Amino acid sequence: MKVVFMGTPDFSVPTLEALYNNGHQVSLVISQADKAKGRGKKVLYTPVKEKALELGLSVYQPDSINSSESIEIIKKEAPDIIVVVAYGQILKESILNIPRFGCINVHASLLPKYRGAAPINWVIINGEETTGITTMFMEKGLDSGDMLLKRETKILDGETAGELHDRLMKLGAELLIETIEDLENRSISRIPQEHEKATYAPIMSKDLGKINWNEKSINIQNLVRGTQPWPGAFTAYKDNNLKILEVDIANKFNNEESGRVVKVNNEGIFVNTLDNCIVIKQIQFPGKKSMSVSDFLRGNEFEVGVLLK
Repeated sequence: MKVVFMGTPDFSVPTLEALYNNGHQVSLVISQADKAKGRGKKVLYTPVKEKALELGLSVYQPDSINSSESIEIIKKEAPDIIVVVAYGQILKESILNIPRFGCINVHASLLPKYRGAAPINWVIINGEETTGITTMFMEKGLDSGDMLLKRETKILDGETAGELHDRLMKLGAELLIETIEDLENRSISRIPQEHEKATYAPIMSKDLGKINWNEKSINIQNLVRGTQPWPGAFTAYKDNNLKILEVDIANKFNNEESGRVVKVNNEGIFVNTLDNCIVIKQIQFPGKKSMSVSDFLRGNEFEVGVLLK
């Protein structure tokens, strides 16, 4: 099948590789513009562009995918299908109507739940037990098109958003290949979404990681897991913004207010919450490397009784 592929971040790469390795003709790869990063502002290729060039594929990076120039370039490719995986721009109907098999999206949730930009983060933050991948026909709405195939997976105990991301991107590649095969064989059905059951996973922001110590411990633990590796959970310790990278939960043993540090030892930093204690296991101070609390305590002190904010 002749494919135009649209994607940008790491999550998209396994699907592009799977299309190539399964013999589909990827005639054009479309990715967002390269960005300057780091102190030296070095321009870095997007992960999809890097992989496409490695595979010897043509790459196109328009500022606007819906420009007249972009539409004409895609029309000239005459693709059988357009595959979209975390591309980063909304496609207008003038593009959605080009391929004869339509535009297929690989979405990292079990639709109609968690439509939107950050489903992997929000399923963990919200304490879900399962998630998965859905392949779907694209339409002008946000992740609202008819579904094709779903694959469910259990969220593992302690799994972070980064770890779940790496599992789901492989699962997404597998399900997309299966979807295309079924489309070619005409052995697949369109399943309309139950829109009244839709939930949303909005884009992540830096301030989302700020811990509210007056929450239940399980909610704080889920926030820490769900904001890894970005934006990260954090709290104010004296004059520092302290990143919290790993926590456990322990029974509350005194009635100090939420956010109060009630014990510090090699097991961790014990902080009262609404119902229990959070035990902070891994931390990172500004400008420093992340480290376990036990390593930090070898040459430093962490004040018992201080109120984290």
